Amino acid sequence: MKITIFGTGYVGLVTGTCLAEVGNDVLCMDIDQKKIDNLDQGIIPIYEPGLEAMVKENHQSGRLRFTSDAKIAVEHGLFQFVAVGTPPDEDGSADLQYVLSVAKAIADHMTEYRVVVDKSTVPVGTADKVKKLIQNTLSARGVAIEFDVVSNPEFLKEGAAISDFMKPDRIVIGTDNPRTTELLKALYTPFNRSHERIIAMDVRSAELTKYAANAMLATKISFMNELANLAEHLGADIEHVRNGIGSDSRIGYSFIYPGCGYGGSCFPKDVKALERTAKEMGYQAELLGAVERVNDRQKHVLFDKIHKHFNGQLKGKAFALWGLSFKPKTDDMREAPSRVLLEALIEAGATVQAYDPEALAEAKRIYGNKTGLVLCNTQMEVLNNADALCIVTEWKNFWSPDFGQLKLKLKASVVFDGRNLYEPKHLKAAGLTYYCIGRPVNN
Repeated sequence: MKITIFGTGYVGLVTGTCLAEVGNDVLCMDIDQKKIDNLDQGIIPIYEPGLEAMVKENHQSGRLRFTSDAKIAVEHGLFQFVAVGTPPDEDGSADLQYVLSVAKAIADHMTEYRVVVDKSTVPVGTADKVKKLIQNTLSARGVAIEFDVVSNPEFLKEGAAISDFMKPDRIVIGTDNPRTTELLKALYTPFNRSHERIIAMDVRSAELTKYAANAMLATKISFMNELANLAEHLGADIEHVRNGIGSDSRIGYSFIYPGCGYGGSCFPKDVKALERTAKEMGYQAELLGAVERVNDRQKHVLFDKIHKHFNGQLKGKAFALWGLSFKPKTDDMREAPSRVLLEALIEAGATVQAYDPEALAEAKRIYGNKTGLVLCNTQMEVLNNADALCIVTEWKNFWSPDFGQLKLKLKASVVFDGRNLYEPKHLKAAGLTYYCIGRPVNN
């Protein structure tokens, strides 16, 4: 099938590449000519395990091509996927300007039937806005061309996006036209072979499903962090509690790991956008507001522990920081807890020496030559002349360090663990003072 993808960011590039991987003829369009030129040379704008090789292979085969020409893009594909950003507006609502800009471009150039597929995470009612804009533009052109607008939300996890697309848990299709349902089912046949994964529904329900999924996962994280903070007051061990409740099949073990807060491009934005949507409908979504407030507070927990340990005397101190990305297997630092911590430490007069396996370039882009921040090339280099170690992202190469080396390197012999990677007794045995989230440490 011929497919056009508008947007070559995270969702667009993964979607286009995976659709090309199974034999489709895919054309990805982006207004950023430099990004298109880089993609033609095999340089991809994001880090995602396995994606670079897959892009190069499909580009070389001719199944995956790139353009900055909207007219060519609209002419190419029966399916016109909209996979552009929906950043949060000042009031927390999703900014639809890029989605609507793509819809206008499609309407300006289409000459025959097209299926417009909203892949971006958008508020309920966006498909109606897209449909109205396209219809009005076609009317202004004086032409009558049939089209359909479909909601097909993505459920990709950064760090596992290719696997999520190629072997999805579910494929949600929101449409009000049985014909387009069948067209989308045909498109997704290669990903739906072992058992039925397609869930067809009306458009508005599909739009809400995406927000509901992310809000549910964010709620589990914030609830667990709330329990972890309570456990510290009660003298309980949140890791024991986690195992105790996770064994209940109704709850499960996923997304109940306590830590220093969630980040990324999805959860914070989507929880706020859904809360804003509820407010526009005259409904006060109290739980959604609480989820976000708990998370904002949780991002300051490590700094509060550091501040208390050093009696507020942080000026002149040096802190080693392991992890900058909001989660492992990505270089994404949007809304990352690391940013809250390092900025608070620098504001207090400390120096931060940071390392991340993939996000150093992104940190350099965000912070430039920020005073007080030193980006290091290895996880051991950050320990040089550091008073303490802070762990913010649970990359696997941080899971089993040499505690003896930490004891020798860290001047204050203290570790602040925002991801509960270690057993407190092991650090105590090594002579290290250890702080984590929701566990008794007996320092």
